[in-house]
Amino acid sequence: MNAIEVSIKMETDAIKFYREAAEKCNHEVGKKMFLSIVEDEKRHLDMLSDLFKGLDITIHTVSPMKNVKTIFEELKHEMMERVEATKDELDAFKIAADMEKHGIEFYKKAASEAATEKERKLFERLVHEEEQHHAIFANTYFFMSDTGSWFMWEEHSIVDGGTPWA
Repeated sequence: MNAIEVSIKMETDAIKFYREAAEKCNHEVGKKMFLSIVEDEKRHLDMLSDLFKGLDITIHTVSPMKNVKTIFEELKHEMMERVEATKDELDAFKIAADMEKHGIEFYKKAASEAATEKERKLFERLVHEEEQHHAIFANTYFFMSDTGSWFMWEEHSIVDGGTPWA
């Protein structure tokens, strides 16, 4: 199997895992976040499939982080409530972060060994997006497992008084 075929398999597996995680997620924010990542992975799969078929591809510039921030903004009132995540949900976020980390490593290697400039650019774009996915899942895991600490570190309200310059 070449890097493109392996990538197609990885993206297909990720789509399946994230869909199942969304179905099992009790919290609406987690559910929408997983479904948002599914859409990213489907787009990755489409680009990889086109590349595999020898078709011309357009590398779309999107921001998974921006999409998730939109979800959080839409459901901010729910986020302010104490979130009690189930062990299964926490495990899903941890597994997802690990999957994305492995994807980053794989795509970095694939980019360095790419046969064409088109492949290299696609793999570099995938690295960038998978890094954002990893950050999303790692941050969500931290939030869901220890909401109080998350607010302290992410909002800096206790440490620096919430000042923008600190």
